[in-house]
Amino acid sequence: MSKSVLIVGTGTIGEPLIGLLADFKEKLGLNEIIFHKRTPLIEEVAKVNSLTKRGAKLASDEEKMHFFRKLGHKVSYNFTEALERASVIIDCTPAGNEHKYKHYQHYPEKLYIAQGSEKDFGVPYAYGINDTIFKESPSFIQVVSCNTHNIAAILHSIDPSLNRIEKADFVCIRRANDISQEGNFIASPQVGSHKYTNFGTHHAKDAYDLFKTKNKHINIFSSALKINSQYMHLLRFDLIVYQFLSTASLIDKFKENKFVSLTHKTLANKIFSFGRDHGYYGRTFNQTVISIPSLLAAQRGGKTQVTGFCFTPQDGNSLLSSVAACLWGIYKEDYLKYMKTFDEFLFDEI
Repeated sequence: MSKSVLIVGTGTIGEPLIGLLADFKEKLGLNEIIFHKRTPLIEEVAKVNSLTKRGAKLASDEEKMHFFRKLGHKVSYNFTEALERASVIIDCTPAGNEHKYKHYQHYPEKLYIAQGSEKDFGVPYAYGINDTIFKESPSFIQVVSCNTHNIAAILHSIDPSLNRIEKADFVCIRRANDISQEGNFIASPQVGSHKYTNFGTHHAKDAYDLFKTKNKHINIFSSALKINSQYMHLLRFDLIVYQFLSTASLIDKFKENKFVSLTHKTLANKIFSFGRDHGYYGRTFNQTVISIPSLLAAQRGGKTQVTGFCFTPQDGNSLLSSVAACLWGIYKEDYLKYMKTFDEFLFDEI
């Protein structure tokens, strides 16, 4: 099998993923990292040059090659050539489903991975949560969103079986946009609507669908609002658990999960700054960062109500899941051996 990887898109997720795989290409035993960029832009010359300097190879549509070359870029492949060379394709665009039916289904022997926005692209996946999906050898995988990773990590930490969770309610307090994105900023908090009768917003439904791949069905509901910040998403969680838990034992449960980071900080900018200063590519790869001062475990008639706030490490958690799925596509059951490379970027505490 070819050990070449194609990343489609150079946006918020695509750009750091290209850099990450290019930097670790030799350690991961990969042959080449190819990235496809759709539009030649003079303001993104530096970004493309940085990625190619790291060792990634640029691919573009045939009709755009001339324009990329005019900007001074070396174009190694057209899109079809790149698609044929790669054994794993990671689509980081909001058009993954469109590409699936237009291009990907014509090369069924490859593994395709899309991101959280592309619902129904493939089997939903979060690293360390439902790796059992690999037993079915899927050809199409959808890495769930950053907030879905966060929700799943909380539930999985408190009760991996999910059998003792009576109900779970989440409020997703979302940043307005990423610091790298143009537009969409808002002047004040904006509440969202509840689209699903049983789930509220898609965050709960996506988490439900994720655990459904393990034949687990959970009573879960979510609401969402957007605030005028560019730092981080937050989650407020409220769970009823058929188990006695103290706040101290709750913290111990979170400590047992390597994908969970704990913090005594309460400000999003402090968490964000830590990732910028100490994380890889400015990212924190943990699935959630739980604020210890916000935690409360209260006894409610033989049950425990677990309440608290946590921070979502944006695309960092989904980046790690994308890499895990990619390495499974290349190495199958040996992928976990290669994923140990990234354990040093998981923080126990922030």
